Amino acid sequence: MLPTSDHASLDPIPTTSSEAPSNPLVTSPSTAVPGGIDTVLVLDECFVVEACIDRFLEALYVRAPKIDWIVAYERKNVTIKRKGKLVTITRNIPKRVESDFGWKDPKAAEKAGVPLMDYVIGGMDRAFKLKLFYILNAAEQAGLAPGITSGFRDDYRQSIASGLKAEDDKSYHGGSSRGGYSHGLAADVISVNGRTKEERVIESQRLWKWIDEHGKQFGVGRPYLSMDPPHLAPIDGQEYASHRTGSKHAKLSGKRHTRVAASSTVTGARAKSKKVSKRAMTRIGSRA
Repeated sequence: MLPTSDHASLDPIPTTSSEAPSNPLVTSPSTAVPGGIDTVLVLDECFVVEACIDRFLEALYVRAPKIDWIVAYERKNVTIKRKGKLVTITRNIPKRVESDFGWKDPKAAEKAGVPLMDYVIGGMDRAFKLKLFYILNAAEQAGLAPGITSGFRDDYRQSIASGLKAEDDKSYHGGSSRGGYSHGLAADVISVNGRTKEERVIESQRLWKWIDEHGKQFGVGRPYLSMDPPHLAPIDGQEYASHRTGSKHAKLSGKRHTRVAASSTVTGARAKSKKVSKRAMTRIGSRA
């Protein structure tokens, strides 16, 4: 069940020396980004760790444009030659168009009866939010200006998502079969650097490469790489393990290599057997 009021606790997140430094809210030089949101000001004079982490992630969510490319189909009349005659038929012509999905989270939050930020940020797993804060704050200090385009998603929000996606209740963003609200273990991240979409694509690629290089020290990685580049998840989670540790794919790959090797062995044995048979027949023919 989703909360009906602000769920953020005023108690600081318990940390250990191996998990986080004593003062995790390290400020960085100001970064100019679209929307004029300065994350340094968001963290300035912030003493309650959990509330500050939520505010930081909220700022990154607010400043990220919610625009992507989708495939749309346009019906057109085209003339073709069929059986020697010209005929006109109607075809669906695919084309890539920009799509604004910024309405989806607000609609899902309204349907759930909670404020937008309580939905998107509050629905994520508490420990994952901490890891996400550390890696995105570090990326911010590196001048990469990350922005969050998607955080928690319930089954309804997943049902109106576009493109490559899991079943409605199986999304690691917070599907009901994964635990639902407060158990979201995924976030989609892009760079907001750049004045045009093309420039932001290049900057996002830099951000994802940086995450690949530094993610392990923060406990966060990209499970799908080029298949779903913005998607981040904890590296000790089930989603990352099933796609990046090699436990599943290495076995499948190993089986494929075994089958290929076995096939090659059988083929070689058959070829050798044919050669031996041919030699034997030649000898018999010579004797005859």
